[in-house]
Amino acid sequence: MSITKEITRSLDAAERLNPELNSFLSIESDPALKTAKELEANNDHLPLKGLAIAVKDNICTKGMQTTCGSRILANYKAHFDATAVERLKQAGAIVIGKTNMDEFAMGSSNETSAFGEVKNPWDTTRVPGGSSGGSAVAVASGVVKAALGSETGGSVRQPAALCGVVGFKPTYGRISRYGLVAFASSLDNIGIFGRTTKNVAEVLSVIAGRDEHDSTSGAVAVPDFAAGLEHPIAGKTIGIPRALFGEGLDAEVRDSVLRAIENFKDLGCKTVDIELPYAKYGIAVYYIIATAEASSNLARFDGVRYGFRAEDAHELRKMYFKTREEGFGAEVKRRIMLGTYVLSSGYYDAYYSKAQKVRALVKQDYINAFQKCDVILTPTAPGTAFEFGAKTADPIAMYLNDIFTVSANLAGVPAISVPCGLSSEGLPIGVQLVGDFWAESELFQMAHAYENAHSLDAKPAIYAS
Repeated sequence: MSITKEITRSLDAAERLNPELNSFLSIESDPALKTAKELEANNDHLPLKGLAIAVKDNICTKGMQTTCGSRILANYKAHFDATAVERLKQAGAIVIGKTNMDEFAMGSSNETSAFGEVKNPWDTTRVPGGSSGGSAVAVASGVVKAALGSETGGSVRQPAALCGVVGFKPTYGRISRYGLVAFASSLDNIGIFGRTTKNVAEVLSVIAGRDEHDSTSGAVAVPDFAAGLEHPIAGKTIGIPRALFGEGLDAEVRDSVLRAIENFKDLGCKTVDIELPYAKYGIAVYYIIATAEASSNLARFDGVRYGFRAEDAHELRKMYFKTREEGFGAEVKRRIMLGTYVLSSGYYDAYYSKAQKVRALVKQDYINAFQKCDVILTPTAPGTAFEFGAKTADPIAMYLNDIFTVSANLAGVPAISVPCGLSSEGLPIGVQLVGDFWAESELFQMAHAYENAHSLDAKPAIYAS
């Protein structure tokens, strides 16, 4: 199929399915087709030539909207490409649109977007997970083979599990954050969705690497991740933190993950029980640090320089107040208030300082564990996709959806979620593999081998043929 025909197929599918799924906030037909024709006209051998890709709407894409799912940026268009987007374009990929998301990436269900919730293609009465639900659905519904999302506490891996696709979070610093609108800078990552691990590996090979625009990006060699996928995994040791398989974990999820462990044994892997003693504090630590950083990062959205500005506010303080009151949604306001509180005089030492100390212990847990094993295996999410509204009245219950994912962000280690089965209701279940620092190649090899032996052949009810 020619590049133009393939891009046309993706665009048509996005347009056709979006009224029902609401996964895209903008579909960029004209620039995508223009680029497709230009690529067809030259003979350059580009690694991702003609690949249709969707980009989460908090990643800057020149000339396209970047709303962060918020009213406060409803009409904002980016003036530059994020480094990850620039590198994708240079490799021949074509951005077909920007995807819906929880407002400023704050949410676990994609219900906080100012532009309506995203529907799960397996069952449209259920959430797709968040905050990168739009990108997850764009891949799960067959519109694109790969998409960019963002991760602060599991916002790629969790929706990947709930939508039955592969979701990957890199080592902190592996992918430049330049052009990613900041939520919590020490936790944020650009992540990748793919129909397969190979899709993810091919994209990472292009966008990874040191970037002079981001001082936190790592000066670490970038291998051809896709080329090493077939490396045998027999003899690898998988660490199992069985303490995390207890209370709060859905029985069907537990059974599927335990089956996955046996599947890896059949592939020649060994298992060893490990302990992550500080993992149980991950949610508490994460929501202190993340909200503290968010309260600082979101201070820039005040109606002065760009974005939404409230009307009938002729005095500066009143303009600040009304703009933020009308522009931000309830979840963003909640997290700004929590962050301001934990950073305030008298509470900084009691909360924020203590959380940073426990974060160091969480990281040490992983360092200790990787002395005994090559990768760590856990569930990705405690349950399958839940119905809309089931947890919106209880923020703590919503936050607990990230219980298996946040500690990888706190430590900065890479992790990947791979589909490992379906529940009795026909909903996807994901298994998570966590790797050592900069060990993405090993993660991909493990995930790829598992996919080859136990791929999820079923497709969602809503799928682009």
